[in-house]
Amino acid sequence: MFRTIIDARADRVATFRLLSVAVAAVLIGTGPGLAKSDDRPNDDRPNIVLILVDDMGYGDPGCFNPESKIPTPNIDSLATSGMRFTDAHAPGPLCHMSRYGLMTGMYPFRINVNRWPTQPLIEPGQMTVASLLDSQGYETAMVGKWHVGFKENGYDHPLPGGPVDVGFDSFFGIRASTDIPPYFYIRDNHAVAPPSETIAANRSPGWSPIQGAFWREGGIAPGLELEDVLPRFTEEAITVIDKHRQSQIGPNADPLMLYLAFPAPHTPWLPSPAFQNKSGAGMYGDFLVMVDAMIGRVLDKLEEAGMSDNTMVIFTSDNGPVWYDEDVKRLGHDSSGGLRGMKADAWECGHRMPMIVRWPGKVKPGSVSNQLVSFVDFLATFADVTGQQLEEGDGPDSMSFLPALLGKASVETKMRDTLVLKSGSGLMMVRQGDWKLIDGLGSGGFSKPSKVKAGEGDPTGQLYDLKNDLGETTNLFRDKPEVIDRLKRELDRVVSSHP
Repeated sequence: MFRTIIDARADRVATFRLLSVAVAAVLIGTGPGLAKSDDRPNDDRPNIVLILVDDMGYGDPGCFNPESKIPTPNIDSLATSGMRFTDAHAPGPLCHMSRYGLMTGMYPFRINVNRWPTQPLIEPGQMTVASLLDSQGYETAMVGKWHVGFKENGYDHPLPGGPVDVGFDSFFGIRASTDIPPYFYIRDNHAVAPPSETIAANRSPGWSPIQGAFWREGGIAPGLELEDVLPRFTEEAITVIDKHRQSQIGPNADPLMLYLAFPAPHTPWLPSPAFQNKSGAGMYGDFLVMVDAMIGRVLDKLEEAGMSDNTMVIFTSDNGPVWYDEDVKRLGHDSSGGLRGMKADAWECGHRMPMIVRWPGKVKPGSVSNQLVSFVDFLATFADVTGQQLEEGDGPDSMSFLPALLGKASVETKMRDTLVLKSGSGLMMVRQGDWKLIDGLGSGGFSKPSKVKAGEGDPTGQLYDLKNDLGETTNLFRDKPEVIDRLKRELDRVVSSHP
């Protein structure tokens, strides 16, 4: 039976590789630029479990903020046994931006990400973290929130352009957030049940219109309950691990890559009764306690399956939280961890994320790295881990942070020192070293004011020295013209470096 499963999967992998090579050759005039699977080593490929939570702030996990009022013992355990990154960033401060950059190794400002509701953002043949690892013999599975677009033509038809068309062997999830209709589960590229019924909009008293148990009116699949989505995805992830353990036996077993994209603690905040009143941060904190417990169940399953010792677990969040100053004052919990702003902003809270990597025998337990990292770097890092060379055009903005993970970074090591992103409302941000330039005034996102028109004599942008002012309290735009000129040149260089 095991041989039948492996042979069937091998046929699917071979077909995908042939299609990927053909499409890539037509579109960009080159192959995927990876060694053939027969050439890659068999015994040094770790399992990879990438856990991405949704709208969680830098100051939420206890391991990043000792003053947090949200118990996160399972996330904290990853930090105890792995490496905590203090300068890791989403490629964009909104869900679809962040996930596109994570998948492709390309900055999301390079494409029109706003087409996601009806069109896939990832092009046919474009390299992704999934297709990279699939080419190296990994079983690739995704569970959770996609939010990178399908080609939609009615939900009783196939949904092309999603996870199983960009390198994943399997997918179970949802198209976007659990507050964006229509609400329905997708298995591979088909709706499990089309959203043929309607759900009314909902809001929670005592919170802003986009907080609490908030969701929008729209279509919903029969029998789907929004409060069941988080535990359902946990069960699906556990099933993926169980099936992998049962089918992959022996020294030549294929490793697993599982991308688990929890749609929480993004709204609606729907903690199960067992988690209610378990934090000091209201509904949001209680929901995050539940998220942490679901992460714990997945980590326990890896241990039970005997996979923990050879698994790289990466944990992070897709962008900053929806948490206002009045929430901090009312509840005494600072989801930003002292950073300025919130989700969608060019300010640090919009995109600086808590990130942890646990990799037994490779990553020093309890270690901390201040290496600048963007999620676009996952592609080059996974290529580095599996000994691959990316072709020109694949992951054009991606840089490996493997030397930082292994504690082998040095002055001579080529590592990221520049970061560029676009905020939710279109402000461009460039970071080089400790200096950060925003090309306009305002937050650029959800914080008010989002954009400010400069008056006569006012600075036209924002410049911050993050080494001495991580909270971005002092705008040095008037004081450092030479730094501004250098950062503008760097921004122009990065923006123009790829079509």
